[in-house]
Amino acid sequence: MGACLGVCSVLSCASCLCGSAPCLLCGCCPSTKNSTITRLSFTLFLFLGTIVSIIMIIPGVEAELHKLPGFCEGGDSFLGNQGKVDCKAFLGHKSVYRMCFATAAFFFLFALMMICVRSSKDPRAMIQNGFWFFKFLILIGITVGAFYIPNGAFTSVWFYFGVVGSFLFILIQLILLIDFAHSWSQIWLRNADEGSSKSWYAALFIFTILFYAVSIASVVLLYVYYTKPDDCALNKGLISVNLILCVVVSVVSVLPKIQPHSGLLQASIITLYTMFVTWSALANVPNKYCNPTLLVRTEGNSTAVVSGGEPTQWWDAPSIVGLVIFILCTFFISIRSSDHAQVNKMMLTEESPAMLGGGAPSAEEGGYRAYDNEEDGVTYSYSFFHFCLLLASLYIMMTLTNWYRPDDHLKKLTSPWTAVWVKISSSWVGLLLYVWTLVAPIVLPDRDFS
Repeated sequence: MGACLGVCSVLSCASCLCGSAPCLLCGCCPSTKNSTITRLSFTLFLFLGTIVSIIMIIPGVEAELHKLPGFCEGGDSFLGNQGKVDCKAFLGHKSVYRMCFATAAFFFLFALMMICVRSSKDPRAMIQNGFWFFKFLILIGITVGAFYIPNGAFTSVWFYFGVVGSFLFILIQLILLIDFAHSWSQIWLRNADEGSSKSWYAALFIFTILFYAVSIASVVLLYVYYTKPDDCALNKGLISVNLILCVVVSVVSVLPKIQPHSGLLQASIITLYTMFVTWSALANVPNKYCNPTLLVRTEGNSTAVVSGGEPTQWWDAPSIVGLVIFILCTFFISIRSSDHAQVNKMMLTEESPAMLGGGAPSAEEGGYRAYDNEEDGVTYSYSFFHFCLLLASLYIMMTLTNWYRPDDHLKKLTSPWTAVWVKISSSWVGLLLYVWTLVAPIVLPDRDFS
């Protein structure tokens, strides 16, 4: 009897993997929207690729990658194929590039397939919301193929794809932060007005002061650790410019004409994020004198020992913080309610009747099932969602490798100036984008910016 129940359970799981929604997820939460479950499932695919990449770059695991058949030059063959990857140098770095190439290619494939899907009645929507087992097999197949890409110029070329994708994803992170801060502020202000309680205002004030205090402390630490009294003029200039821009943005956010659309809470969060991006950029400055956190890694897949005799760590603090922000923002993209006008505009969707009415099954109908809420119109752009995950794949690739690249002789990983200027320019574009969200209702009064 127990064996029969076990077989039935396995068959039930198999049907979930091939059905219209992954029941393994929706069984944990009542009356879940099909669109939300689908986004969470694709995000889990991305997180799975991220975990594999993290494991591959760990020194102990990195050494074991030499044993992959048909992967390394001069190694064991696989089905008669000889490996074409030089495993003598930076094997973990190359493995992360190939793993993230696989996830990026996977989401690029779905971004192309889902262009112009308008509702769940489109046959392609069935592919988007189901067949998870086969999607997993496709991802595994692309991953296996990526590990047999010839060494050649792959790493150098894919580095620039990562730079562009990371730049765009940093801007997406900023947009999500702006929306999150705005929603946070509006909810607490609404609670204060409805409850006639001053505690909500006090809480907003405390968090705003806290964010600004952390930002000021960050500026002080950046000046202490990344500048010298007699040198490092560029570092001083970058910190000062971003500090001035953050002050300007904060002043603009409290102007009388701007105030109805913003507040200091948003500005404080944007300021703190800008300081993080500045810190991350300075950590890539290829000058050991002005950048004490600069990592040194030479051929042989082991961290090099610097002059002080201490081995450097392959992951630095900005990369760890960036990884945490990446996880939070990617998860936010997946679970964010799409019935807000600002999010709809950002995700290239429109408010559809499916989001206005019910549609949730009652308890009698089975309350623990995903229900289709997109029969009259999709609640998010399928194609743009996959494009965001593609950019996230490129961003995590650059984050896990610290934006480093091999030098011309493939003897040492170096931090290029490209990484510094891409991060700094993204902070400037992000601040400009935030200022535009403040002044747009005034400059274009006839348009709806609700």
